[in-house]
Amino acid sequence: MIRTMIALVVFSIAALFLLSCDRSESIEQRVVEHGEDDGHDHSSETEATATGSDRVAIPSAVRSNLGISFVKVERRRIEQTLRVPGRFEYLPTARREYRTAIPGRVELLAEQFQRVEVGDVLYRIDSPSWREMQQQLADAEAQIQRFGARLETFEPLLAAHEQHEESLYESVAVWNERVDQLKSVREMGGGRIDELAQARAAVASNRAELASVQEKKAELHANRQQTEADLRASVARLNYLLDSASAIVSLDREQLASTVETDHGTEPRWAAVNTIEVVATEAGVVEALGLTNGSWADEKTPVMTVVQPDRLRFRASGLQSDLGVLKDGLLARIVPPTPTAVGRAVPLQDTMNGTLTLGLAGDPNDRTLELFVIPDELRSWARPGVSAQLEIVTDATASPELSIPLAAVQRDGLSPVIFRRAPDNPNEAIRMEADLGKDDGRWVVLLSGVRDGDEVVLDGAFQLMLATSGSIQKGGHFHSDGTFHEGED
Repeated sequence: MIRTMIALVVFSIAALFLLSCDRSESIEQRVVEHGEDDGHDHSSETEATATGSDRVAIPSAVRSNLGISFVKVERRRIEQTLRVPGRFEYLPTARREYRTAIPGRVELLAEQFQRVEVGDVLYRIDSPSWREMQQQLADAEAQIQRFGARLETFEPLLAAHEQHEESLYESVAVWNERVDQLKSVREMGGGRIDELAQARAAVASNRAELASVQEKKAELHANRQQTEADLRASVARLNYLLDSASAIVSLDREQLASTVETDHGTEPRWAAVNTIEVVATEAGVVEALGLTNGSWADEKTPVMTVVQPDRLRFRASGLQSDLGVLKDGLLARIVPPTPTAVGRAVPLQDTMNGTLTLGLAGDPNDRTLELFVIPDELRSWARPGVSAQLEIVTDATASPELSIPLAAVQRDGLSPVIFRRAPDNPNEAIRMEADLGKDDGRWVVLLSGVRDGDEVVLDGAFQLMLATSGSIQKGGHFHSDGTFHEGED
């Protein structure tokens, strides 16, 4: 089927050229016989004449009509280059999912494919559970205030107990002295027995009261330590609640604890948050929406996915039989899948360079190994899922050779033919029999006939080959309408 189509195309083009040439010859014959002018001024057309038998005139109008494009000869390491297919994909860190940290009704504020910056609000949640958390925060703050107020009362109480204890020590000392005096008087045969008994009773009473005061003082110290522990626990609970709230409302602890002016006076910021606004933490593009606007979402429901389009890598599949030359760090080039330079396809020269990284495992069924390359600089055509080819240079020390795209080589029978742009006239192409060397499936080495800086015809080479096939010695030229005529003007 393909051969039939090619034959039909060749026959159609040849018939068109023969018809055009026959018509030109009949008109020229009438000019000779009857002195008529065919209206075609060969001498005035810039594209008219080729100066040599192997040259073809290809002025700008002809190049436009035939879609002719050129590609420069490059120096490449063809024999040391592996070519493998692959595709672009996002890096694992390029995609970020935003989920609901708390159940509630979701109001979407960003559209699919919308570009967002850091801090832009993506969606808003109205959640009853947030009200419950606010109540817990309020209780925690009130408890801290209570423990703080209670802690402040211990200092004056302890101070009073210190004074009472000191006074009791003094009273015990005075009564002890009184008892000693009465004992001395009693030993000398004076004094009254009841006075000594009363003094001893007073000492015992003061000592008992001193013990009671010391016991209460110890209780006060214990209560103060308990209150301090409860205060620390309440502060820690408040901090934990603030951390939980921070993860929900995308504000840090200090911001939530700060005060703001509201209709009810000065309040903590967390108390003024009525609905939860989820903001973008990284710039990117909204890739997908997980639910419709106004839907009720449970905890951890996916709401929105944002990707960073510039965080791409290229994944290719290499053969396990090439493991002897494949290794991390090799130079690699990502090239468009279509070897052309005109039309709607990506230009052949629009490539990306990078460094090769081998995957950790291979596929035993396909006998392949995953290869990864992160481009040093992305081109505009790089998109997730877009296929391309990866050129891997296995030996960067080898000498590069002059090479051209294999698509620029045409077959005229058994002979490979290329069209070199004339160095002395950019509006002419020189037909040459190509002296080919090795190829990598896309580029081929030219052993002779070209030099650095030369250009060869890429797109349109097939039409030039058909037009010049079997008439190389005659030479020829194209008209601006794309038709070809043999010979000089």
